[in-house]
Amino acid sequence: MSRFVLISPDAQFDQLIRAAVQGGLHGEVRSFLTTSVPTDPRQLLDSLKQAPEVLILGPGIPADEALRLATVFDVQCPEISVVLAADYDPELVVHAMRAGIRDVLAPSADIAQVASVLDRACQAHSARSRHQQPASAESQEKRGQVIGVFSPKGGVGKTTVATNIAVGLGKIAPMGVVIVDLDLQFGDVASALSLDPEHTVMDAVSFSASQDTLVLKAFLTVHPAGLYALCAPKDPADADHVTSAHIERLLDQLSAEFEYVIVDSAPGLTELALTAMERCTDAVWVSGMDVPSVRGLRTGLDVLKKLDILPETRHVVLNMADPKTGLTIGDIETWIGAPVDVSIPRSRTVAFSTNRGIPVLQESKSDRAVKGFAHLARRFDPQWRLRPARKLHRRVVVR
Repeated sequence: MSRFVLISPDAQFDQLIRAAVQGGLHGEVRSFLTTSVPTDPRQLLDSLKQAPEVLILGPGIPADEALRLATVFDVQCPEISVVLAADYDPELVVHAMRAGIRDVLAPSADIAQVASVLDRACQAHSARSRHQQPASAESQEKRGQVIGVFSPKGGVGKTTVATNIAVGLGKIAPMGVVIVDLDLQFGDVASALSLDPEHTVMDAVSFSASQDTLVLKAFLTVHPAGLYALCAPKDPADADHVTSAHIERLLDQLSAEFEYVIVDSAPGLTELALTAMERCTDAVWVSGMDVPSVRGLRTGLDVLKKLDILPETRHVVLNMADPKTGLTIGDIETWIGAPVDVSIPRSRTVAFSTNRGIPVLQESKSDRAVKGFAHLARRFDPQWRLRPARKLHRRVVVR
């Protein structure tokens, strides 16, 4: 069978590909020495006895034609890995990634480099082929917890709560936690974790990532606290290109791979927030100790009850609690019609950590707010879940 298919008028590059395959990779190379590419993958596949694992678009193929064909292959034949041979250009690499191209190979690469790229492409083909097979009932049932952090009003420290939950759970399940910033226009997860991500949610919802979990994981940013982060786009205008269907698929993929998925939503009840909420196993509601925040929370909970999309398990968090504001926790509970589960005191330590981009739970500090965040993260520990149901909403007030 032709495991590798090359389209390129460059005979010298054809010899390079063949030498790399003969040097240690199994399979044959089928070459089409031409500058024209088919408009439909079926035109190419019909001329072959069996679909290849890797399609190589070599030198001499116009970049726009190569990207067009790769995009069509990504939709119709996502299991086939497409490799583009072209000189390095950052803009071209971005377009290639979005078109579903597996790798960009320099035409001047040596045999060892070519063999390495082709080997990775074959591995990606194997992974995608397995991904397309029907999952067993057991694997479909095994899902991680999806913990959404919501607030109808901004400015209540929602991102601080979300990132500290992620760091706290990272101690319970190292590298089993991912935090997703769904405040796509003005998300602060990257700054709250002091990250400068190379990839964002925009990459994670691309077609190639939605079809291949290995590709999706490549777009996650590793954080030193033993967790992964998927940050908001750097350009707020990109938010318009992310749909509810994208978010549904993204959360389903991540919950199948990680024990904990933390979702930091945008303030308010946006369409994407409601979509995420339907995928959540837990909802953390964050409110400040002021009348506008509490009123907003009450209104939001009332709306969600009418829509019947409240997650089964909820956790009400009173952040930046201060008894000198004129409100008591009892007043707030009466107003929202639900108990406050965790009350986190106002703290200079938290404000300082936010400005540094280091969540307080990442450092060993003795502070009332640190204890409050630790109590909150502990609520998602499987051992805590074994407690009797009557203890679920026992208030934790750190004094």
